[in-house]
Amino acid sequence: MWVTRARPKVVRIACPWLIRRFIDPKAIFLFVAPTEVMAVADRFHATPFDVADTFWADRGDKCTFDVMIDEFGLASEALDRLARIVRGADTGRLDLTPHSGGLLAASLGYSRMYRDDLAQLEAVMSLYDSFYRWARDAAGETHA
Repeated sequence: MWVTRARPKVVRIACPWLIRRFIDPKAIFLFVAPTEVMAVADRFHATPFDVADTFWADRGDKCTFDVMIDEFGLASEALDRLARIVRGADTGRLDLTPHSGGLLAASLGYSRMYRDDLAQLEAVMSLYDSFYRWARDAAGETHA
């Protein structure tokens, strides 16, 4: 079980996607008020993520998604490409990749379409699936 702050945007959706697709397809995620994350983590023996001063948090210029790829040993050309997009969108460095601004826009749009964080997570999984498939299979393709 994992726990993070409520009203997820880029990386608090990207990390659950990564975990469900590459680590544990049945992983459970809790989204709670920022002030409650650590208490909920203690009470439910959940792992906090994207929370300052925890293991699964930003490190230097790497966002939590980068950290998870590194720590879980998941590095690949496709995930590294996706990580740059996520990092740019999550850190506001939209010039990092041409796709970071689009991911940020989609993330903000999803956050306004769904009041329920778990419903939002389920809905946006296919967006990250499509970014990953592009990163894996179609990054060199152009519109013709």
